[in-house]
Amino acid sequence: MWVHGTTLATRVAAALAARLPATATLARWGLAAMLVAAGVHKLLQPADWAVYVTDWLAPWLVVSPVTFMLVNGWLELGFAALLLADRYTAVAATVAWVSLLATIAYLCVVWVTTGRFGDVIARDVGLLALALVVFADAVRASS
Repeated sequence: MWVHGTTLATRVAAALAARLPATATLARWGLAAMLVAAGVHKLLQPADWAVYVTDWLAPWLVVSPVTFMLVNGWLELGFAALLLADRYTAVAATVAWVSLLATIAYLCVVWVTTGRFGDVIARDVGLLALALVVFADAVRASS
């Protein structure tokens, strides 16, 4: 239905968008939510995450893959807390994007050599972009 050049869907979308937080806040909260979800899951079921550690990577870790995931879970919760509190946001976002970039690079090697984890790479590319948005916004806001 057209009303003055706009559709009902356009007006509903505009009303919804007007009620959402600022895009920088929404991105920061989204990145924090992902870190909370991953961190909690790693603490509750670290073995589910340890499957991403391939046989050739495991000897490079100074701890077992399960312990590695437990440590990562706590770290993710800590950085999520910083993002939610809007404190040291650029630092927390940097940790997120560097970690995601390293994970993507590692998983690309695994995908090319074994065909595994392509779906995780696809998801992590989007999360990397989200982390970079939060990082860029935090750096620009502090300048």
